[in-house]
Amino acid sequence: MPELLEEQREAWGSRGGFILAAIGSAVGLGNLWGFPYKLYSYGGGAFLIPYVAALFLVGVPLMVLEFSLGHYTQRAAPDAFKQAHRRFEIVGWWGIILGFVVITYYTVLLAYCFSFLWYSIVGIFKGGQLPWAGKGIEGVANAKNFFFQEYLGYQKGIALGGIQWKIVLPLFITWTAMYFCIFRGVRLVGRIVWLTVPLPWLMLLILAVRGLTLDGSVQGLAYYLDPAWSELTKPITWRYAFGQVFFSLSLGWGVMITYASFLHRKSDINNNAVVVSIADFATSFVAGLAVFATLGGMAFVTQQAGNPVPVEEVVEKGPSLAFVAFPYALAQLPYSAWFSFVFFFALVTLGIDSAFSITESVLASIVDKTGWRRDVVLPAISIVGMALGMVFVTKGGLNWLWTIDGFANGTWGVAFLGLLECLVLGWLWRIEVLRRHANSRSDWKLGRWWDYLVRLVIPILLGTLFFWQLFDDISAEGGFLRTPQGQWILPNCIGLGVIALVPILALILSLIKSRSDVQASQHKEQDLETKARLSGLITLTVSYTHL
Repeated sequence: MPELLEEQREAWGSRGGFILAAIGSAVGLGNLWGFPYKLYSYGGGAFLIPYVAALFLVGVPLMVLEFSLGHYTQRAAPDAFKQAHRRFEIVGWWGIILGFVVITYYTVLLAYCFSFLWYSIVGIFKGGQLPWAGKGIEGVANAKNFFFQEYLGYQKGIALGGIQWKIVLPLFITWTAMYFCIFRGVRLVGRIVWLTVPLPWLMLLILAVRGLTLDGSVQGLAYYLDPAWSELTKPITWRYAFGQVFFSLSLGWGVMITYASFLHRKSDINNNAVVVSIADFATSFVAGLAVFATLGGMAFVTQQAGNPVPVEEVVEKGPSLAFVAFPYALAQLPYSAWFSFVFFFALVTLGIDSAFSITESVLASIVDKTGWRRDVVLPAISIVGMALGMVFVTKGGLNWLWTIDGFANGTWGVAFLGLLECLVLGWLWRIEVLRRHANSRSDWKLGRWWDYLVRLVIPILLGTLFFWQLFDDISAEGGFLRTPQGQWILPNCIGLGVIALVPILALILSLIKSRSDVQASQHKEQDLETKARLSGLITLTVSYTHL
């Protein structure tokens, strides 16, 4: 292993660049709608207790684990696991392929953000009028109709339908932006994140301050933070808290392993993991303040107009919060187009970092495996990714997007992968090696308690999440793969098929000889040839002296 640590490898320009890049990867679109929605739905302020517990029991320890592995091996995820043991390479590819599945539809969500950003700019030049504007109940209907019908052309229940060409251009812009963010390597990424990571924080702070100054904002904050202590007695609250931490921090995709592989050899691993984890939580919390304070102001405006829309009427899971509820709320404010611009610009900058971090991990893994040039691999990844993403810009695309996301970004996908990661590194390899490596470079030290967290506590928690979700799916009313009438539920079947295909592809890739394997084989042959020549020379010399 020492030869790996001495190998010359591209590095981050600074520690700050790495931390901001890791924060940018962890902080994404889900922070703005996933965390606020779950906190609102499962106990309000009381939800923060299991969430913070999950952050320090699962989030920080797993972040340290992935940082340590990447930093120790100086490799992207597949090759990093292979350095632990040659049979573990499949685990690294599993996460990388799953991440690539995610990026095919995550870029479509970013395309939505680019589109709404454009609508906001057009609104500014049209005197501040947004195309979905409306008052009261009518305004909510306008916002829903604009997003689902005018923009998506959404048709529930259809297989695919025609392509919505108005989404194709912003999808192309998204992939182009990602390409130019990472085509020069992590040094360029380290410079870009100094702009793309602080900007959404600034935008969220502007929205939070504006929201808190609105009449009625307290009403929204009451829905957000008012603790319902009885929710803490329900296991589902703890389940969603632990799940949200794991998914929010980008653990399991191989992103953090890959980013840490470019770290300087003397970087502080433990402190970096804590900083990234806390920054992710802080961003989620501030995003929740901005969302619910603004929704409270919206409710107040509609009440004053005599056509009230309660907060709970517009808070929905997933894209409805970002592309229906919040656009409607912003349309109720003075200078609505400007605030809409700020909001969607924040979404774009929040999402782009997460998107190109996953793409970078895929790119680095292929380059490490094959030795091919980045400027050849990256365009190929971009073309394939956009081609696959065309499935999600059809009229039925939203059906597939959320079904596949439920598998890939849920307990069937990334949570199971995290469980596998802990079992492989905790039980089948020497976890103390990574602990000593992290401690040798960090201000505060990990104790043996960290070994027990990785080996026992986290696998039990993630295993519980996995089997609980499995039980829920199997026992779901109306069926999971087939309806009570015996009809196949096509989206669930395909989603499960995609998840099942990932480990098969990972196995195939792990069986292909890598560049290092070929080089090692060549060195071995050269060593054998050298030994043979040396042996012949010795024999000849001995024979000559006997004459």
